[in-house]
Amino acid sequence: VQLVESGGGLVQAGDSLSLSCAASGSTFSIITMAWYRQAPGKQRELVAATASGTSNYADSVKGRFTISMDNAKNTMSLQMNSLKPEDTAVYYCSAGAQSITGEIVTYWGQGTQVTVSS
Repeated sequence: VQLVESGGGLVQAGDSLSLSCAASGSTFSIITMAWYRQAPGKQRELVAATASGTSNYADSVKGRFTISMDNAKNTMSLQMNSLKPEDTAVYYCSAGAQSITGEIVTYWGQGTQVTVSS
């Protein structure tokens, strides 16, 4: 599975931004997808995840971010509204895929920078 993110950039506080993640390869094996982020000097944290039609969000982004899937296009999106400076981070797309042995393997994209100025 290969993952490529796009859509990052520099915005002002209060603005909106949409990130996309395009999956290719053995996409039929993907069972869950998620967005993570990592700010400078901090650990990577889960932002939002989706699996089997259900989604969950970090408390810090609930009500502001929306994760969505387009299974026909093998893409995942993250709509980010009311952005705050503390949302500044590198955002990573991840996918959990089941291997032929049954184990779950996690794949990562290269990341896309989101910078929110105050």
